[in-house]
Amino acid sequence: MITMQNVRKTYGNFTFEISMELPEGQILGLIGKNGAGKSTAIKLILGLCRAEEGTVTVLGSDSKELSEKVKQDIGVSLAESGFSGELTVNDVKHILKKMYHSFDENYFIKQSENLKLPMNKKIKEFSTGMKAKLRVLTAMTKLLIIDEPTAGLDVEARNEILDMLRAYIAEDESRSILITSHISTDLESLCDELYLIHDGKLILHEATDTILEQYGILKVSEEQYRTLDQSSILKVQKENYGYACFTNDKKFYQENYPQIAVENGGIDELILMMTGGYR
Repeated sequence: MITMQNVRKTYGNFTFEISMELPEGQILGLIGKNGAGKSTAIKLILGLCRAEEGTVTVLGSDSKELSEKVKQDIGVSLAESGFSGELTVNDVKHILKKMYHSFDENYFIKQSENLKLPMNKKIKEFSTGMKAKLRVLTAMTKLLIIDEPTAGLDVEARNEILDMLRAYIAEDESRSILITSHISTDLESLCDELYLIHDGKLILHEATDTILEQYGILKVSEEQYRTLDQSSILKVQKENYGYACFTNDKKFYQENYPQIAVENGGIDELILMMTGGYR
């Protein structure tokens, strides 16, 4: 669905370099702190900017030369995007019908009803959660690129959007999603794989299940750290008690060092430890 191979893009003193792949039928999470390069990746994929080196392929085509036919299969939902607040959901339906030859009007109407989006109410009168649901719904096609879909929403609205995305993939195995989010629990329950970028560089690519099952944080004293087998340590940070060590094999340390504290390493811990901000 998406392949970025040895891509390099430079903005002043910032250099973005990455290789990544989104296979058919998968949900891929692109994570990292603000300014890491997530927006640059999306712009390159959509052909909104060009790389100095490497290739970006989307649905089998060069991202710089996407045909109208290919564009029909790409849905984009960016954090700051949206239809005019003066429009109604019914207006949006008519716009999408004209824009996309594959637009499923019955599906759109059914989903709007399921999500409790009134067809004839102006979007400017919608709650934040309703606007977010509509933003995702309008972008659903073969390839969905979505930026921060649940930011600022309450738990109920977040769960509705996540359920919608899961159903979107389950209905057709040829669909794929590229998602960015700062809400780790969303990514943990949704994504098949994660790419962590920092300062424009890819620093980790891993299956989400592997991160949740095998990664962890070791909290060790100075003395314990000196005798620690560091073959499975990815990152170390000095703390007032000694060291916090991020590992991709917590089971090894649990079995061989029962005296040390081993905590689970979720996505928040992954980002913080690997980018040097753990506390």
